[in-house]
Amino acid sequence: MKTIYKAFLIAGIACTVTLFDSCTKLDENLYDTAQSDNFYNNKNEIISAVLRPYTHANAWATPSGQDNWWRPSELSADQLAWPTKGRHGEDGGKWKRFHYHTWTVDEGGLNNAWSLMYWGVGLTNDPIKKIETKDAASIGLTQAEKEAYVAELKLFRAYHYLKLMDLFGGIPIVTEVPDGILPTNQLPASATRAEVFNFIEKEILENVEKAPVLSKAMLGRMSKAGGYAMLVELYLNAEVWLGTAKWDECIAAADKLISNQAGGLNGAMALDINITDAFKPNNNLSKEAIFSIAYEFQKANFQPSWTGEFYHFQQQFIYGGSRNGNDGVVVVPGNYTTYKDDDLRKSEWLLQGPMTRFDNGKPLLASGGNEYDGQQLVFVDNIRKNKTGSTVSNMSEGEENSGIRFNKYKLGNQVVGFNGVQPDANYNNTDWHLYRLTWIYFAKAEAIMRKNGGVATAEAVKLINDSKKRAFTAVAWVTNQYSEATLTLDELLAERGREFIFEGFRRDDLIRFGKFTTGTWWDHQPSAETRKLFAIPQQQRALNPKLTQNPGYPN
Repeated sequence: MKTIYKAFLIAGIACTVTLFDSCTKLDENLYDTAQSDNFYNNKNEIISAVLRPYTHANAWATPSGQDNWWRPSELSADQLAWPTKGRHGEDGGKWKRFHYHTWTVDEGGLNNAWSLMYWGVGLTNDPIKKIETKDAASIGLTQAEKEAYVAELKLFRAYHYLKLMDLFGGIPIVTEVPDGILPTNQLPASATRAEVFNFIEKEILENVEKAPVLSKAMLGRMSKAGGYAMLVELYLNAEVWLGTAKWDECIAAADKLISNQAGGLNGAMALDINITDAFKPNNNLSKEAIFSIAYEFQKANFQPSWTGEFYHFQQQFIYGGSRNGNDGVVVVPGNYTTYKDDDLRKSEWLLQGPMTRFDNGKPLLASGGNEYDGQQLVFVDNIRKNKTGSTVSNMSEGEENSGIRFNKYKLGNQVVGFNGVQPDANYNNTDWHLYRLTWIYFAKAEAIMRKNGGVATAEAVKLINDSKKRAFTAVAWVTNQYSEATLTLDELLAERGREFIFEGFRRDDLIRFGKFTTGTWWDHQPSAETRKLFAIPQQQRALNPKLTQNPGYPN
């Protein structure tokens, strides 16, 4: 159990209740988000303010069921889609526009993503300013504690800006909460993407060594380790985001984590032994977790939100729990077969074929009046109307059972299984990792290869093999390990896809490898180069005329 973090998490959730409704008010400017001046009077209030942005990040940084950073990051890429399935999932065509790269300046989902992330910026700006101006002793802190809280918040603010820059490019940089609503002539103007990059880099470099090292006490919070992971991501994408490659800097930041200079959640940071360890209900015990959104269902009723995104209408019967979903996101046809049959990730992380009930082992019969009502639910690796014998396959032609399904993160079970498996004491507590050490290994390997003209070195091969070998038995590994000859950049991109499916990185990977607007997958055709950036939402531009629209979109 998450004994150290639990009390802090509950305090943060208590603070969340009165504020969260405002997170979805999309017709107001979010630069002036502030707590009352009567707050920040003691250590408990300081802790609540520090933790508030983390509970909010569940909404925007994870597949939370809201229009946020995760949806455009994954649903515009080549691995995941939300096709229309019979009478479900049309949703005004929003998922098709992501998939086909035909989104507009008026996308409500992109406006919501912008709003949620800037709301999070405000939730960091306010405590940064208030804590910095308070005398440490007057609020029950030591000077070291005060400085550590401020450094943590500045790093987490930088994380918000990194993800905003990722989606939208040039954006306003706001570091203070103004007094009241600003008049139009005082609203912040867009900074260039390079200026945002430099701001993020400066914020991280100035604060990463001041932040607490990663430990059990920092579960679910930004730490020194999280700061270095951000630097890895920033430098890995620098050639795209800044226009200048920073491979050496990427390697140096990765080494800080690999060599255990930034702490660890459970002792020395290391790759988990099993491919399931980072994704099971007690994954707070993972040795490779760096920065996560942490959940505590039993004590705080704070539960993962990704079930709505991934789960079928009757998913609870498959895993023995109580949560279902919207039968939404599925794996794009063609990805499932990139996993070899002896790759354990294929069977552990993905759901395919006939489904059975967890409680009695019998076939799970579909219900609800959809295409296969009364028949066994069978997830298939295609998206077409098989019921009628159609071979047409596109985003409009799905059925209830279309597509391979998510099974990577597991909630555990509440009921006794037919094979005697007892209820999981950690049910519904599964944390969502924003950074894990495996991702750092892959980033370092890529940086090494790109420095070497795209050719693998022995060190790069070892980094990828150390990760990949966990997915194979000892016998199977003999024929599945990489060599310097077989680990090409194209193969690295493919292996990144297999390893990090569902985790939010795929759009950036495709952009970095030159595939996002030039590639063809399933029914998706190449798109305009300008689609590497999303449109600045028109609703935000109406609120703030100083926002500069990205190239390729109407002003």
